[in-house]
Amino acid sequence: MKAKHQRLVLVVIAVLAIVGAGLLAAWSLRNQANYFYLPEQMAADPPEIGQAVRLGGMVQAGSLKTAADGVTVHFMVTGKTDAAIPVRYSGILPDLFVEGSGVVAEGSLGPDGVFIATNLLAKHDENYVPKELEGMGTKEAAKIAADTTVGLD
Repeated sequence: MKAKHQRLVLVVIAVLAIVGAGLLAAWSLRNQANYFYLPEQMAADPPEIGQAVRLGGMVQAGSLKTAADGVTVHFMVTGKTDAAIPVRYSGILPDLFVEGSGVVAEGSLGPDGVFIATNLLAKHDENYVPKELEGMGTKEAAKIAADTTVGLD
């Protein structure tokens, strides 16, 4: 075989190997994709049962209920419309998690239509103040912040 043909065969093999590796990577990562749904989207076109997704919206006021075990909570996530998705979560709630606040729940939709969350991410507004600094004036908070950075130099 001529050198020209050998190079052509090597180029074709290399291209096929790169395409095959890309297809293999895409196929293996398809289950790792974590899609984001708003309550309206989940109500209109729900994901497959058991598929890992994220549900984002607001915790509906008056919907937060703690089960008898003290660890499981049930609440509704709402969006811009009247759509509300029931959510069940077992675990420690984030400090910022309250009714009327934003939340992103990671988990999957159960066969009964309840979103089973495995992780909750509470969102805060732009006026967030840590609990340690609540009720302090700007000067007092700045002094505490300065005192905590003194030994970092």
